[in-house]
Amino acid sequence: MSSSPINTPSPPPYDRVKAVKEFDETKLGVKGLTDSGIKTIPSFFIHPPETLSDLTPRSDFPQPEIPTIDLSAVHHSRSAVVEQIRSAASTFGFFRVINHGVAPDLLQSVIGAIKAFHEQPAEEKEKVYRREMETGVSYISNVDLFNSKAASWRDTLRIKMGPVPADEKEIPEVCRKEVKEWDKEVKRVGDILLGLLSEGLGLGEERLIDMGLSQGRGMVGHYYPFCPQPDLTVGLNSHTDPGALTVLLQDHIGGLQVRTQHGWINVKPLDGALVINIGDFLQIISNEVYKSVDHRVLANPSNEPRVSIAVFFNPGNREKLFGPLPELTSAEKPALYKDFKLNEFLTRFFNKELDGKSFTNFFKK
Repeated sequence: MSSSPINTPSPPPYDRVKAVKEFDETKLGVKGLTDSGIKTIPSFFIHPPETLSDLTPRSDFPQPEIPTIDLSAVHHSRSAVVEQIRSAASTFGFFRVINHGVAPDLLQSVIGAIKAFHEQPAEEKEKVYRREMETGVSYISNVDLFNSKAASWRDTLRIKMGPVPADEKEIPEVCRKEVKEWDKEVKRVGDILLGLLSEGLGLGEERLIDMGLSQGRGMVGHYYPFCPQPDLTVGLNSHTDPGALTVLLQDHIGGLQVRTQHGWINVKPLDGALVINIGDFLQIISNEVYKSVDHRVLANPSNEPRVSIAVFFNPGNREKLFGPLPELTSAEKPALYKDFKLNEFLTRFFNKELDGKSFTNFFKK
């Protein structure tokens, strides 16, 4: 007598949309997953093979490093500093600055304050967990969570610093004082850099500053907790920054990579240094003299969380028309991009996933 086969119901198909929505609704972020003690990451964090295949930089040639520029030399060798910055901005698109005048104590305290925000009890962070920036402050995991092919292992505190800054009372108290001090200092450094970059284009020192490129500032405090499967995901997907300029303060953990002609290279942490990169907006208005390049952050394999703070510099007036500067175009070198309003520019950026250089192609002539 033969027994009838047992029909085991097959599991329901994986519903990515549902899984992402449920994750977002916990308001616990990636840190919440780490704190739960998971050993395997949820499927929607797993990136495709083409992303994962080149996470380790090539070892068949000496790894170049992004240039390091001493800003204190500007007082006695300004032309040399201008040339160093022009060269870095037109090749790597990235460079470090040292001796920038920001007190080491502030660098440490603002990193500590952002870390303290992310390590508060969940009920404290939930108060500002939102995808919209109505108050100018939001805590979020993955700005492109619902658009991207795969999520990144990272949580972020976002704070609008200008032209209309977030209400001071909305900035979480655990980091409020440090964020305000950091914004003041980073604007000072940013204005110095915009002046030097302007001179590097053969323009007057005030040209880029007069365009209001330091008025529309936004700050993000990224938190990259331990990832149990760092070879299956990333901390921040490959992308370019849409704005004019980004000033980044990173801690000692590392993980930032930049794409070069030799492939991906590591941007090693340097104590006291700030990492500067050119954004798409500056590439466009410089008519491609300066280069905005792909960069990404690896998932953190360390038990110690990685913290970084980026400030994005944008024009304050989002309704004004921008395009390649007329001083940089001619019959021999025509404008490579059409004019656009910043609102259109940023809306298009944030409505797509962070997926590399294709963004500027929308504005090519």
